[in-house]
Amino acid sequence: MKYTPATLDKIEKILEESGYIVRYERGNFQSGYCILEEKKVVVLNKFLQMEGRINTLIDIIPQLPVQPELLSPDAKKTYEEVVAKYEAGNLQV
Repeated sequence: MKYTPATLDKIEKILEESGYIVRYERGNFQSGYCILEEKKVVVLNKFLQMEGRINTLIDIIPQLPVQPELLSPDAKKTYEEVVAKYEAGNLQV
């Protein structure tokens, strides 16, 4: 994985296919993001650069109740890569 807009789109697609809305907003987020579980909304700090957005989403996705079997083949492959990177503790994308 590389830090590109295409990579960010692929990672966001996982959330979209899982019913989550990804929003970039201004706010005072301690961790750079906020998850509204009941509304299935993930809010990221809009001032994060692309690398920060990708790394933050890699941190968030394994914490969410994503059902990989319901994802499209491309999103499922990306999901597996994200989970592997998260589990390895290696955020060097």
